[in-house]
Amino acid sequence: MTAPVDVVTGAFGYTGRYIAERLLDAGHSVRTLTSKQPPPGTRIEARPYAFDRPDELVESLRGARTLYNTYWVRFPRGDVTYERAVANSSVLFAAARKAGVERIVHVSVTNPDEASPLPYFRGKAVLERELRESGASHAIVRPTLVFGREDILVNNIAWILRRLPLFVVPGDGRYRVQPVYAEDLAEICVELGEHRDDVVVDAVGPETYNFEELVRLVRDAVGSRAQMVHAPPGLAFALGGVIGRVVGDVLVTRDELRGLMDDLLVSGAPPLGQTSFRGWVDAHGSELGRAYASELARHYRG
Repeated sequence: MTAPVDVVTGAFGYTGRYIAERLLDAGHSVRTLTSKQPPPGTRIEARPYAFDRPDELVESLRGARTLYNTYWVRFPRGDVTYERAVANSSVLFAAARKAGVERIVHVSVTNPDEASPLPYFRGKAVLERELRESGASHAIVRPTLVFGREDILVNNIAWILRRLPLFVVPGDGRYRVQPVYAEDLAEICVELGEHRDDVVVDAVGPETYNFEELVRLVRDAVGSRAQMVHAPPGLAFALGGVIGRVVGDVLVTRDELRGLMDDLLVSGAPPLGQTSFRGWVDAHGSELGRAYASELARHYRG
């Protein structure tokens, strides 16, 4: 029997990689839409995103049973904007329908809102509405902070804790986060790909921490002696900008900090992820923060 074909956007990236690996392990054939060069020996067929060539995009999706969409941008830079990401995603959804894709599993974010002052959360909400109104069989998956080996935020918290005597916590540090493991997120997505009912689910882990607690867990796991100090959010953001200039990257954006402090990375839904952040960090503390993880190097250069 011919193996089912699924398309995963960004299968050589972060969350898309885990989804693709789980599909391959289940015996599926995987095709990806990507801007990256395929790694040697990959079993994944690679096609370009081709958002500006819709007919080519349709052909890249033709024959696929399910589209797993992880495409998005973390922050705007140059001609990469949230507005463009929304437009590209709309082209992708239309191409999937034209190609006869049976189901779309779309990775969004917790607490999207079309009225949000934060364009990341606003854009995600617009795409959810467009997908719901498209008539396509779909599942919308809303993760919080996704952690794993390739994670940028947790790794770079560890990187700072390893190298600096102080870690500056913006504000009171009591705002919450409910991290979900990348492999748990992939399992949730693939399971929902097997159904045909239209659903919206929050993909969250079993533990909720305030931000200071999360940083302390990372500090203990990496064996850091850095002191935790609090600073007004504006000052903390400025200090993050200094670190960003030193490493040639964007450490954190103002909108990301606001989203975190507004408790947008937590959910009231029952946790679907089972992996303990505390347990994972303890097990991987010796690896975390050994090298800086650059967003610009991963997605905006070359």
